[in-house]
Amino acid sequence: MKRIFLGLAIHNHQPLGNFPWVFEDAYRHAYLPMLETLLRHPSISISLHYSGCLVDWLSSEHPEFFKLLRKLYARDQVEIMGGGYYEPILPMIPDADKYGQIGKMSEYIGQEFGRRPRGMWLAERVWEPGLAKILAEAGIGWTLVDDTAFKMIGKEEQELLGYFNTEEQGRYLKIFPISKYLRYSIPWHDIEDVIGYLKINASEVGDRIAVLGDDGEKFGVWPKTYEHCWEKKWMENFFSAIEDNAEWLTTVKLGEYADRYQPAGRVYLPCASYDEMLEWSLPADKSAEYKELKHRLEEEKKPGILNHMFCGYWRNFLVKYPEANRMHKKMLRVSERVHAQQSVDETGCGLDNLWKAQCNCPYWHGVFGGIYLSDIRAGMYSNLIKAENCLDGLPATPDNGFKWQRTDFDGDGKEEILVEGQNFNLYMSPAEGGTLFEWDLRRHAYNLLSTVSRKPEAYHRDLVDKDQTNVSTADGKVLSIHDVVRVKDQDFTGILIYDDLPRSSLVDRFLNRQVTPENYEKNEFQDGGEFAGRPYECLINDKDNILQAHFKRTGFVHTGLKPARLTLQKTLELRPNTETLYITYKFVNEGDIKIDALFTSEWNINLLGGGHNEGAYYRVEGQDIGDARLDSRGEITDAEEIFMGNAYLGIEIGLKLEHPLTLWRFPVECVSNSEGGVEKVYQCSCVVILLPLVIEAGQEASLSYSWRVTK
Repeated sequence: MKRIFLGLAIHNHQPLGNFPWVFEDAYRHAYLPMLETLLRHPSISISLHYSGCLVDWLSSEHPEFFKLLRKLYARDQVEIMGGGYYEPILPMIPDADKYGQIGKMSEYIGQEFGRRPRGMWLAERVWEPGLAKILAEAGIGWTLVDDTAFKMIGKEEQELLGYFNTEEQGRYLKIFPISKYLRYSIPWHDIEDVIGYLKINASEVGDRIAVLGDDGEKFGVWPKTYEHCWEKKWMENFFSAIEDNAEWLTTVKLGEYADRYQPAGRVYLPCASYDEMLEWSLPADKSAEYKELKHRLEEEKKPGILNHMFCGYWRNFLVKYPEANRMHKKMLRVSERVHAQQSVDETGCGLDNLWKAQCNCPYWHGVFGGIYLSDIRAGMYSNLIKAENCLDGLPATPDNGFKWQRTDFDGDGKEEILVEGQNFNLYMSPAEGGTLFEWDLRRHAYNLLSTVSRKPEAYHRDLVDKDQTNVSTADGKVLSIHDVVRVKDQDFTGILIYDDLPRSSLVDRFLNRQVTPENYEKNEFQDGGEFAGRPYECLINDKDNILQAHFKRTGFVHTGLKPARLTLQKTLELRPNTETLYITYKFVNEGDIKIDALFTSEWNINLLGGGHNEGAYYRVEGQDIGDARLDSRGEITDAEEIFMGNAYLGIEIGLKLEHPLTLWRFPVECVSNSEGGVEKVYQCSCVVILLPLVIEAGQEASLSYSWRVTK
């Protein structure tokens, strides 16, 4: 009789920094029902992975969960897979951290279950060839990679019913291909279809294995799946169907299969991930074209061509999202410091915070919110700053002034200025208009400028072209999040707005006086100056524990009948023992005609003010500004001081102007996709300082203000 094995590998994870209610919802709707159902089906074997982020939460909030898991483990029904503890994309982190994170997870599993893992889950299944050596040396014998990678090198689907050997520098690793068919059919298709697929692929020898490797959240957290999987008992019935066909179909733990059977061959796989991830990593327009081409080939029933339709590369997210690249480079910088310190005194100071900051979720974006989720970014930066504070002995160390350096921080070939002090870290870009792109409050371990600009995404085209809001078909079948674009927030009309510059701060613009706040928010205006986004000269003065960063540029202002030549110099000043940032501007009309323009100095502050959060606020002493939440919009005239804060974070900052001026404020919101659907997602609050600027030929003008931390 023909037989076949089914390998079920389920990966469970929640991002660090996610809201507690999200963890709880996933626990009740996916993680717990899966174990309870497995307990009722003792003949079903399965491989399970839980990220350290999730393990830590479960240990704190639901320790009873592990009693169920240990019961399954004790009766040899499950095996526990290892991985990087805080779910990093392994190729993106230094080798020392690869070994460290894998070792931390393996040690935990060994202590809790009495045996270190032999196999591991790759975060987002991102594979690069050099991992074979790393994993083997870390004590890992096998892992899983999507069949996408195997098809890239010419393997046919019928060849992928086993595992393969690979190696790097003589270090060997076993790799199971993950079936895209099973990933798309479980739990979406009729059970009879899945069983039929497995039966067709059974063999007389009986040594074949079909592998499902996928997220546990698809079984209860994704839209409509709790009802589908558990209330309507798709999973219960699926396990029962496997039991009913036990004479030819057997579930098996992947490690057990690897021990019992020989490899199907030897492979050398290219850099890869699952098909959708590679598509998402492309630029938005190319991603949309690639998706349309795939759909057309599917409709034309040309599977042979589809087998070679793979492109994209995970690391390209660091190009597609410059903000992710800067987070990544900050992480590398901190990692280098942490390991240098560890090699000196072996204290491990900051090591766990560093590893937490390597959690992959805020470094990319696809059908999951990723980098667009402000709270996830905030948590990542918080851990990096905590690691730096540990290394620098803060807050106990006395104020010893400021350290600064010129360096190509983000790998763009241009110098950035990095300033580090006891109270603030300031990262500045002379090449991008003398702007500030990171402002760390070290006491709070918080980056005020963790923002993302409004960018086009491939799925924006779907929102404009057609309605794809249904989560099920006419016959009631539930659709995967990969099969449909859902609109969670119907109010996206008119906010598909894109920025032409990064959402940094200290951005200098010159406007025609007819520009309105609405024009500015929607990026429907012409910048009359040659300053925003243009390179500035930069000079650093560091004397008597006072640091000044002077930025200077000469350019034309095009707001009148004739361009006027102007030199703009702005200075950021830091003083010891104070949490205040001082800013001064000097404008010199170098031409022979009068300059008459509206100068704006723009700041983009992220204090987690989305969702109409009552605890995230603006405050103006003695003035009623109406809706004062940080995602409100409006104009404030004759402002001398305005405060921005978040009660939950315990942070408040104040902007103080030397003379009363008008301020504009509005939320920066991206249209982002997630497993729940497309919605507006708050990124930051934009505060614009307006200075009516009238300068006669050969004359000067100035502007001074400061930001201080008041809480």
